[in-house]
Amino acid sequence: MAKNFEDISEVDLAYQILTESGKDNPIYYRTLILDILKKKNKSLQNEAAAISEVYTMINMDSRFEYMNEGKWGLSEWNPPETKRSRTIVSKIDKTEEE
Repeated sequence: MAKNFEDISEVDLAYQILTESGKDNPIYYRTLILDILKKKNKSLQNEAAAISEVYTMINMDSRFEYMNEGKWGLSEWNPPETKRSRTIVSKIDKTEEE
Protein backbone atom coordinates (compact mmCIF):
# COMPACT_ATOMS: atom_id res chain seq x y z
CA MET A 1 0.00 0.00 0.00
CA ALA A 2 1.43 3.40 -0.99
CA LYS A 3 1.75 6.06 1.70
CA ASN A 4 0.18 9.47 1.27
CA PHE A 5 2.90 12.10 1.58
CA GLU A 6 0.75 15.09 0.58
CA ASP A 7 0.33 16.29 4.17
CA ILE A 8 4.05 16.28 4.99
CA SER A 9 6.47 19.03 3.96
CA GLU A 10 9.39 18.34 1.65
CA VAL A 11 11.94 18.89 4.43
CA ASP A 12 10.07 16.64 6.85
CA LEU A 13 9.96 13.98 4.16
CA ALA A 14 13.72 14.43 3.58
CA TYR A 15 14.25 13.99 7.33
CA GLN A 16 12.16 10.80 7.29
CA ILE A 17 14.05 9.39 4.28
CA LEU A 18 17.47 10.12 5.81
CA THR A 19 16.39 8.70 9.17
CA GLU A 20 15.35 5.47 7.45
CA SER A 21 18.58 5.36 5.43
CA GLY A 22 20.67 5.45 8.61
CA LYS A 23 23.78 7.20 9.84
CA ASP A 24 26.14 5.25 7.62
CA ASN A 25 24.17 6.04 4.46
CA PRO A 26 24.10 9.74 3.58
CA ILE A 27 22.22 10.28 0.32
CA TYR A 28 23.34 12.12 -2.81
CA TYR A 29 21.30 15.33 -2.95
CA ARG A 30 19.75 14.72 -6.37
CA THR A 31 18.68 11.18 -5.45
CA LEU A 32 17.16 12.47 -2.20
CA ILE A 33 15.30 15.32 -3.87
CA LEU A 34 13.98 13.22 -6.76
CA ASP A 35 12.72 10.66 -4.22
CA ILE A 36 10.93 13.46 -2.34
CA LEU A 37 9.36 14.84 -5.53
CA LYS A 38 8.25 11.35 -6.59
CA LYS A 39 6.65 10.64 -3.20
CA LYS A 40 4.93 14.04 -3.24
CA ASN A 41 3.66 13.37 -6.79
CA LYS A 42 5.16 16.66 -7.96
CA SER A 43 5.50 17.32 -11.66
CA LEU A 44 9.01 17.21 -13.06
CA GLN A 45 8.17 19.45 -16.03
CA ASN A 46 10.55 22.02 -14.60
CA GLU A 47 12.90 19.59 -12.84
CA ALA A 48 15.72 22.09 -12.29
CA ALA A 49 13.44 24.56 -10.50
CA ALA A 50 11.88 21.82 -8.36
CA ILE A 51 15.31 20.47 -7.37
CA SER A 52 16.56 23.99 -6.60
CA GLU A 53 13.53 24.76 -4.41
CA VAL A 54 13.82 21.60 -2.31
CA TYR A 55 17.63 21.86 -2.11
CA THR A 56 17.30 25.40 -0.74
CA MET A 57 14.80 24.25 1.90
CA ILE A 58 17.13 21.43 3.02
CA ASN A 59 20.14 23.73 3.02
CA MET A 60 18.37 26.23 5.30
CA ASP A 61 17.10 23.61 7.78
CA SER A 62 19.52 22.97 10.65
CA ARG A 63 18.44 19.32 10.91
CA PHE A 64 20.45 18.57 7.77
CA GLU A 65 24.19 18.56 7.24
CA TYR A 66 26.25 18.43 4.08
CA MET A 67 28.49 15.39 4.47
CA ASN A 68 30.73 15.29 1.38
CA GLU A 69 30.71 14.61 -2.35
CA GLY A 70 27.18 16.00 -2.78
CA LYS A 71 25.70 13.84 -0.02
CA TRP A 72 23.45 15.00 2.79
CA GLY A 73 22.81 13.50 6.20
CA LEU A 74 21.34 14.57 9.50
CA SER A 75 23.06 16.92 11.94
CA GLU A 76 22.10 14.58 14.78
CA TRP A 77 24.42 11.94 13.31
CA ASN A 78 27.40 13.96 14.55
CA PRO A 79 27.52 14.44 18.30
CA PRO A 80 27.32 18.05 19.51
CA GLU A 81 30.61 17.60 21.39
CA THR A 82 32.41 17.24 18.06
CA LYS A 83 30.92 20.47 16.74
CA ARG A 84 31.63 22.29 20.00
CA SER A 85 35.24 21.06 20.03
CA ARG A 86 35.88 22.52 16.58
CA THR A 87 34.50 25.89 17.70
CA ILE A 88 36.60 25.95 20.86
CA VAL A 89 39.77 25.04 18.96
CA SER A 90 39.23 27.79 16.42
CA LYS A 91 38.63 30.35 19.22
CA ILE A 92 41.79 29.20 21.00
CA ASP A 93 43.79 29.50 17.78
CA LYS A 94 42.53 33.06 17.26
CA THR A 95 43.37 34.00 20.87
CA GLU A 96 46.91 32.65 20.49
CA GLU A 97 47.41 34.70 17.32
CA GLU A 98 46.66 37.97 19.15
